[in-house]
Amino acid sequence: MGLRAGRRVIPCSVGRGGLTTTKHEGDGATPVGRHRLVGLLYRPDRLARPADWARPILPRDLWCDDAAHSEYNQLVRAPFAPGHEALRRADPLYDIVLVTDWNWPDARPGRGSAIFLHQWRRPGFATAGCIAMARRDLIRLAGLVRPGDLLEVPLLPRWPARRPASRHGKD
Repeated sequence: MGLRAGRRVIPCSVGRGGLTTTKHEGDGATPVGRHRLVGLLYRPDRLARPADWARPILPRDLWCDDAAHSEYNQLVRAPFAPGHEALRRADPLYDIVLVTDWNWPDARPGRGSAIFLHQWRRPGFATAGCIAMARRDLIRLAGLVRPGDLLEVPLLPRWPARRPASRHGKD
């Protein structure tokens, strides 16, 4: 799979649930459609500021994923008892994060929380619904995009189309 950025195609991974037009919380899928970039977060202890609009990820930064809470799909600060995900992780996956407007700013419960662009574990390793890519590609992309730029996730066939078998049973 690849993310087109200008004339380049950046190898990337999507959610373990594939691509979907009916995103819901916990499905592990990446929603198709146009998503506006609304934030850029980075770990200042691990890398230089990638763009002038980037905001540092601080030690108490969390993302609320509790669909029943008023702060659902929002950046929150610890201590925070409702369900959340830590943005400052021990691994490098969230060292740099582009935040999309998926189900934001007026989140609807059950429609799924944040869709981020972040670093992958390794090529082809599926995410929980986000879009992941190599660190160098993510840093380069963060330097090119601006708040409000659109990311389009097209609905693609799950497998490449197969040619019909010939009359002789050979392709």
